[in-house]
Amino acid sequence: MTIAEALKKLDRDLAKKALAARVRGVEVDLSCSLEAPELRQRVAELRGRALEIEPVLPQTLEGLDVLRHSTAHLLAAAVLDLFPGTKLGIGPALLEDPRYGFFYDVIAPRALTETDLPLIEKKMRDIAKRNMPYRRDEIPKAEALRIFNERDEPLKRELIDEKAGETVSVYYIDGSPFIDFCLGPHVPNTNRLKAFKLLSLAGAYWKGDAERPQMQRIYGTAFFTQEELDGWLKQREEAEKRDHRRLGRELDLFSIQEDYGQGLVLWHPKGGAIRTQMENYLRAELAQRGYGLVYTPHIAKRDLWRVSGHEENYADVMFAPTELEETEFRLKPMNCPFHIGVYKSAQHSYRDLPLRYAELGTCYRAELSGTLHGLMRVRGFTQDDAHIFCTPDQVRGEIINCVNFAFDLLRAFGFDEFKIELSVRGSDTSKKYLGSDEEWDNAERALVDALEAQNLPYERMEDEAAFYGPKIDIKVKDSIGRLWQLTTVQFDFNLPKRFQLEYIGEDNRPHQPIMIHRALFGSMERFFGVLIEHYAGAFPMWLAPVQVAVLPITDRVNDYAGNVTQRLRDAGLRVESNVRSDKIGAKIRDAQLQKIPFMLVLGDRELEDGKVAVRERAKGDIGAMSLDEFKEMATRLVTTRALTNQ
Repeated sequence: MTIAEALKKLDRDLAKKALAARVRGVEVDLSCSLEAPELRQRVAELRGRALEIEPVLPQTLEGLDVLRHSTAHLLAAAVLDLFPGTKLGIGPALLEDPRYGFFYDVIAPRALTETDLPLIEKKMRDIAKRNMPYRRDEIPKAEALRIFNERDEPLKRELIDEKAGETVSVYYIDGSPFIDFCLGPHVPNTNRLKAFKLLSLAGAYWKGDAERPQMQRIYGTAFFTQEELDGWLKQREEAEKRDHRRLGRELDLFSIQEDYGQGLVLWHPKGGAIRTQMENYLRAELAQRGYGLVYTPHIAKRDLWRVSGHEENYADVMFAPTELEETEFRLKPMNCPFHIGVYKSAQHSYRDLPLRYAELGTCYRAELSGTLHGLMRVRGFTQDDAHIFCTPDQVRGEIINCVNFAFDLLRAFGFDEFKIELSVRGSDTSKKYLGSDEEWDNAERALVDALEAQNLPYERMEDEAAFYGPKIDIKVKDSIGRLWQLTTVQFDFNLPKRFQLEYIGEDNRPHQPIMIHRALFGSMERFFGVLIEHYAGAFPMWLAPVQVAVLPITDRVNDYAGNVTQRLRDAGLRVESNVRSDKIGAKIRDAQLQKIPFMLVLGDRELEDGKVAVRERAKGDIGAMSLDEFKEMATRLVTTRALTNQ
């Protein structure tokens, strides 16, 4: 019996909707037999108990992953049909990147151009309408290598050599030239793919290595309905206007320059002004909430990362070791082992706990060039990192405090819609998780208790935990409806054990503390990028890099403009005075393009009356007032962190 046949016996309507299924934690195609190799062991473990089959349905995250992965295969089939001899790379679904839904890397016989995308998309629709089945086959590794050798697919052969066991799963789209080395699952047939769109072309290197073959990456997206796709395309059009990379350039906020290295951010003075406000807010809140600020190095001995487990579980995103005086060092990808060092520098009693260490610590990760994107994914970034060392009895309260701190911070910066995800270990045995089942169960229970104590709804995310413990992720919805991952609160029972952390309990005996990791901004760079797009560069008064532009109409009032500028700076406002010889219309237009919240237009009348003519960024002229009146209004907007200029 196949999964599809089993589902039909249970619920015929449900079976029609299903895209794939999950059997005891294993995602499989609907055409999969209960005797299939990938299920045989799981079914045998039941020993007469009921077999649970969970359909993967539309309008779920798992369903979207299957839909988009299948559409990526459809894209590859269309390219092979149109451009015989094309070499295939990889083609995953993209659920975390709001810009795209999937991609496929190819080396075509000729360079593809944007004008080829409509042609490829048309071929995809032709194949989709023909209702061609997705078919999985399990074959010996040697047979798979032979097939892809005959097809002259060196990149697929390389992947099989690296990742395959004794047997290999391959997928066909019957009736097309397409075959792929893939774990699946996929939709039953191409007719299930109706709402998709190809978006763009980009360059890519195989495995992100500039020494390897150069490829072309075809990006696209797919949804369950045309209505969803149309809504996303409209949102994408608005998102392009808000692209933080373009606005960062136009507003002179930051730059990433090839001469200094991909993924390494240079903060310009105006971007630095906003970052200063972010840091000032955070430092004030940390002091009020009982955190101690620490500062730690950017590099450490390689042995430290062996103890922490990063060498074993995280080495692929760490920069290569460097050697000095026969000792190896590595740049830090995380701050946690350093905060552990601060904790271990002295003996602690249960009376000392909880201890909360916070740091604006810069980390470095060797992200592949193809994954880098402006401020959103970089190689050098600063985390607003904190680690809390506490007793088991204190865990629940500390997690609640972290979550509440996150909501307070996010609301202060203008976000008021959230989605909470609980990332747990799940049943994917291919992932390396440290610790015992009991430790994982206790950790997960602590996070669940903290969320449920505040009646916070959350979505459970299987197999998404960090290797050292489960976590709470808080995503924010921006002004055009996109979700962004920012805040993380993680439970860690592994590092205290690995580093042999202790505190002396009430029984006068040593005990192991619990360690909680938390980052609220996530990274300063990513949060700043999200802020730019959320506000489309038009920041509220308290965040704006330039809060007031002083615009004299004629040179006769330049001295008055200088006096006004200085008095506002003395009040703590960020002010620029434009004394160029441009006409006032050009000065106003320039200030509008720089999205400055307020403009003070000064002419002979304002000089004579001792007043300022005020223009607001969105409303235009709001009338003349004394400088003291304006200063009071402006400082009130700043000190209250108002999100509008009301």
